[in-house]
Amino acid sequence: MSLDHRQHLTEPVRSAIQTTVHPFHYAVNVPFDLFSFASERLASRSALIEENARLRDQQLLNEARLQRLDQLERENIRLQGLLGSAYEVEESVLIAELMRVDLDPYRHLLRVDKGTRSGARTGQAVIDANGIMGQVDSVSRSSAVVRLITDPSHAIPVEVNRNGLRSIAVGSGNLQELDLPHLPNNADIEEGDLLITSGLAGRFPRGYPVAEVTEVERQPGEAFARVTARPLAQLDRSREMLLVRTRERQDPDEDLDPLDDLDQLEELQELEDLAREEAR
Repeated sequence: MSLDHRQHLTEPVRSAIQTTVHPFHYAVNVPFDLFSFASERLASRSALIEENARLRDQQLLNEARLQRLDQLERENIRLQGLLGSAYEVEESVLIAELMRVDLDPYRHLLRVDKGTRSGARTGQAVIDANGIMGQVDSVSRSSAVVRLITDPSHAIPVEVNRNGLRSIAVGSGNLQELDLPHLPNNADIEEGDLLITSGLAGRFPRGYPVAEVTEVERQPGEAFARVTARPLAQLDRSREMLLVRTRERQDPDEDLDPLDDLDQLEELQELEDLAREEAR
């Protein structure tokens, strides 16, 4: 061994043996190498499948969050518009949310989530971002009933924004239509005219948009024109609304009868007609 170590006499023999044995060694290791390679590939594939599943779940979660964010963005826009309308009129307001709807041809009522505990009072005007929706009809401690302007028993004093012509908009039982009775055939009112609250009788603060005139029908020989208007408020879609407290103090126990406004306006119109006749 010492001689071999010094003179490397057996190295050619060892080299020949290694060369001869190497193929057998390789052949023996191939199954183990293949198994190891396959195991690594399977582990990698399993990890990729798990990662893919996790990413799909994350994508679904992100899409759900995006939908929620989109909904919140739309709600934020609605609330900004709602509050914007409040800032324009400079009234004391209370934000309420829809709880229940009761709509039939004879009764158009909503229930909202604000009551006397929150400051809601009978007779308060109710608006959305587009215009007048109705009035608070009754109030409990935690909720209030709102009568829409399209309710057949509701009437609201209005005036034509273009010229100040006063009238009454009466509910028709149709969410898309208001009637304006008692307008003379020669009244200066046209399709497309904007109707706003006149503030008469103190039920509604002045200047709120109410409706747009959609039809003016004048029949020869008839004393009054047939005038209809479309409410500007989204009566069938608004979920958030404002309860507006007028500056004139209201008695919360006072009975609400919107048709009283019609009688008061008719008296005012009669006085105006008499004044015109005397002036002639």
